[in-house]
Amino acid sequence: MKTFKTKKVKEDSANKRKALKQDTVKPVRRSILAQLKTLFKKEKISYRLIPHSEVYTAPEVAASIHAPGRQVAKVVMVRADGRYVMAVLPSHRHVDLSRFGKMIGAGHVALAKEWEIEKLCPDCEAGAMPPFGDLYGLPVYLDKSLVREPEIFFQAGSHHEVIEMHEEDFKRLAHPKLGHFLAEQVNAASG
Repeated sequence: MKTFKTKKVKEDSANKRKALKQDTVKPVRRSILAQLKTLFKKEKISYRLIPHSEVYTAPEVAASIHAPGRQVAKVVMVRADGRYVMAVLPSHRHVDLSRFGKMIGAGHVALAKEWEIEKLCPDCEAGAMPPFGDLYGLPVYLDKSLVREPEIFFQAGSHHEVIEMHEEDFKRLAHPKLGHFLAEQVNAASG
């Protein structure tokens, strides 16, 4: 009988490990980059895919591709009255959440947490989502300061590739709502 119990315990333990492994293995999904390439081809949009060293912040992206921060778009995921939206702005600037909330008519706005972003955009590396909300069922808000730039750069779903595209083509594909929601820049006092 002891042998039976030991064997049963080993089987139960093995089954639990197998179930845990199945729960933690994410299903393989088509990458966002493949979806973007398909979209660009379908819409006859010219773009350039630029590989760069692995970086994690928007200013680092701008520096790694030698582009001015005002041309590198970053996506900030915002939770507004319980729904999610994309705020797209220059890499070197910050969202004024109060201004953004007023602009979109939301009473409560907050930055989405990393786990929320990973759940919303499972085909991207965390924080590297491209500014195409339609691919995720999310509205896109574009700060007007990016409209002044003829070319924009944005992350392609990873921390080591960006896409360069004409700003007009981006607007045609992403259907963003335009507004002004940048936080005021604070200039450091000179000494």
